[in-house]
Amino acid sequence: MVDIVAQGVQSISRAALLLRIVSRAGEGGAKTADIVRESGLTRPTAHRILSALRAEGLLDLDALTQRWVPGPEMFLMGTVAAARYDVSAQAHDIVRSLAAQTEESAFLSVRRGDETVCLIREDGAFPIRSHVLYEGVRFPLGVASAGLAILSLMTDAQVDDYLARSGPLLAPWGDAHRPEALRERIARTREEGYAVNPGLLVTGSWGMGAAVFDRAGQPQWALSLTGIESRFSPERRPVLGRILLEHAHALSKRLQAR
Repeated sequence: MVDIVAQGVQSISRAALLLRIVSRAGEGGAKTADIVRESGLTRPTAHRILSALRAEGLLDLDALTQRWVPGPEMFLMGTVAAARYDVSAQAHDIVRSLAAQTEESAFLSVRRGDETVCLIREDGAFPIRSHVLYEGVRFPLGVASAGLAILSLMTDAQVDDYLARSGPLLAPWGDAHRPEALRERIARTREEGYAVNPGLLVTGSWGMGAAVFDRAGQPQWALSLTGIESRFSPERRPVLGRILLEHAHALSKRLQAR
């Protein structure tokens, strides 16, 4: 009986993993080979689960591209879940204000497990923009400035636990995201109150982030800014940081009151 339960839990975990991989791929979808590689499953196992998810309408296989994409049931479930979890309606004007005051691209991201997912993007008036972040893109905690801001406000025990298990998740992002390097940026973020990403994702594209808290006082979301390096000079960063923190505080108060 125990073995049957364990097998059922494993199957659900694997199906959830494949759903996340496909959704992370964005509108273009994910190739079977990429899903197999990223999941670590054998090709027959991955294909069997993908086919089952397709039969339930949770995934679909594009006939032209042969890439896996979210299915209609995912849309319907997401529509229902949005009523409880989507904060976009409460946050849009604050993200828009952040972009207007700084003239940079502004974003709202939400924490989902060990990742952040970008929910909202608003471009500022400055004509040169960074396109590292866009709606739906996911990053491991500590990689983009939003995730670094959230990670830095977790407890030391939570940070230790995350860094101990996140090696495979962080490895593709290079040496700058090894535990020792992340710990240094976490300490700096705690000291300054906001996170800075000095072009670690794309050379010349900088980011800054500040955490937004839920009713329980947990860092559940983050506001962030991205732009070219010259716009994030040592003289301007404290100004941007102050504006970020003001907007993050305003959004925290609003979401805690809803």
